[in-house]
Amino acid sequence: MRKFATKFTAIALAATLIVTTFTTGCSNTGSNPSGSKSASGSSVEGTLTLTNVSYDPTRELYAEYNKAFKEYYKEKTGNDVELVQSHGGSGGQARSVVEGAEADVVTLALAHDITLVEQAGLIESGWLSEFDKDSSPYTSTIVFLVRKGNEKGIKDWDDLIKDGVEIITPDPKSSGGACWNFLAAWQYASEKFSNDEAKVKDFMKKLYANVTVMDSGARGSTTTFVENKQGDVLIAWENEAIASVTEYPDDYEIVSPSISILAQPSVAIVDENAKKNGTEELAKEYLNYLYSDEAQEIIGKSGYRPSNEEILQKYGDKFDLDMKLCTINDFGGWDQAYETFFQDGTIFDEIYAR
Repeated sequence: MRKFATKFTAIALAATLIVTTFTTGCSNTGSNPSGSKSASGSSVEGTLTLTNVSYDPTRELYAEYNKAFKEYYKEKTGNDVELVQSHGGSGGQARSVVEGAEADVVTLALAHDITLVEQAGLIESGWLSEFDKDSSPYTSTIVFLVRKGNEKGIKDWDDLIKDGVEIITPDPKSSGGACWNFLAAWQYASEKFSNDEAKVKDFMKKLYANVTVMDSGARGSTTTFVENKQGDVLIAWENEAIASVTEYPDDYEIVSPSISILAQPSVAIVDENAKKNGTEELAKEYLNYLYSDEAQEIIGKSGYRPSNEEILQKYGDKFDLDMKLCTINDFGGWDQAYETFFQDGTIFDEIYAR
């Protein structure tokens, strides 16, 4: 089990570089691998090294997955592999790779962040179809985490704009999860107001006026809410909310809104780095194995929704599978959504003047 304050607060908030490798089945993580020679894909004393640059809430998932993959790869090839893991806000992680962090693979919160790496010439076009399910081996959604008893009576998005409700959510400028949060709320308001954009924007302004802390990443927001006891409601990845309730069953509960969004974290090989580091085969094997039954079981146990429908149903008691979910296609895909909502000077900046 995890203790957010003791284990992750410094990682979520620190600006300094920490990169730790998986050599004995134990795991620690860093926020930014750039500039670290140990985060390359070169061989270390005969052991091939692979670096996975990921986003905030996947720390525990990849700690477990990496142990399983090392055993699988050793049994299949007879070779040992050293796995380097890095975590931070998804947008910031993508920028770190663009700026020189030698990721062999990226496993980020949304496809647009990987597109940024592609546009820098590091990932070949067509990556979205390289792996199954649009290169999304697991999904999640957006829910509310509230304190036990739900004193403010929060049941749906409407309740978040009431006077006196304090919201914790990360910043869409740096967090992929925050972008999913925003779009889920926008979809709710769009349906409520029959796509009247002026009314939708007014709803969103009221919602973000109630945001009291906006961390750079989803894990930082979880720490703020769960450990630092700030806010009345956390707009959260479902997997983060599940972990919090599992850790503190007497303190928190999950509220499923009437409308949310199918969040599809994406994975890709950073082709330019993998070619240079000689890890192309290893990188492909690493991401392919996420679709294996063993990995899908790990994914389900970790609070993510497995892409394997049969295994998803096996863990159905963890998830509200009846929730109405829109998808990124309802916003024209990630490129269009980012251009409309999150680029500088667009809708998010308009409704959240700093």
